[in-house]
Amino acid sequence: MAIAENLGALRTRIKSWRQQNEVIAFVPTMGNLHEGHLSLVQKARELADRVVVSIFVNPLQFNDKQDLSDYPRTLNEDIQLLSELDCELIFTPTEEMIYPNGMASLTKVIVPGVDDKLCGKGRPGHFDGVATVVTKLFNMVQPDIAIFGEKDYQQLMLIKKLVADLNLSVDVIGVPTKRHESGLAMSSRNSLLNQKQLVQAPLIYKTLLSMKQAIEEDGLTDFHQLCATAKEELQKAGLEPEYVDIRRANDLELANANDKHIRIFVAARLGSVRLIDNIACDLA
Repeated sequence: MAIAENLGALRTRIKSWRQQNEVIAFVPTMGNLHEGHLSLVQKARELADRVVVSIFVNPLQFNDKQDLSDYPRTLNEDIQLLSELDCELIFTPTEEMIYPNGMASLTKVIVPGVDDKLCGKGRPGHFDGVATVVTKLFNMVQPDIAIFGEKDYQQLMLIKKLVADLNLSVDVIGVPTKRHESGLAMSSRNSLLNQKQLVQAPLIYKTLLSMKQAIEEDGLTDFHQLCATAKEELQKAGLEPEYVDIRRANDLELANANDKHIRIFVAARLGSVRLIDNIACDLA
């Protein structure tokens, strides 16, 4: 395993793989790695000859400076974890490398139709930051395959649309959410939860399962009321729900009783920590 700290070292390695016609898979991360990230790397290993993992906390996608400051950074531990997997290259760019002329007048990538709902409503500019940095990383790494987790399902759909709209030669693959035994979706933000909050947080997944059952097994079609009830239950349990929403899986538009492939989304806060989760619901 090698570590590339600059673009020259990255491109030298990529060029040598290209000359050997090897398939390259890419896993972009913001570090503070956990088993969820490692499952993405394992999937990349299954699909490609070479695996590249980037670690970069992207300031452009944070609309809250405190959230950026609080985001866990564990580079040494991350490198140790990746060294135990079959990962050929870790790319650790600096902010100056990604944004050499600063961010104030930066050319940005905007993906309309995906960025204005769910997490996009409460985090203006967030998905512009995601789309921009991912496009830049794709241009740097030039992968054949890119792996993203379904926990950030809106992000996954955004990247797929970005790749399709810009005719990028990257196959974007989603990997199912990795969970703790409690059902809590694995997330770097979980490390910011205290013991009491770690007991409360799994209620998000339990709520999603309950809603899924109500739709698939009980035939409930009043999605608006189902979401309202779920929000009330989360509030009673001490969480602060930002949204509970049911959307079409293919385009994230609001779902109705005639839709067959839908997804249920929740975003909620526990203290200062914002948690998101989602679950597929199939009526086909």
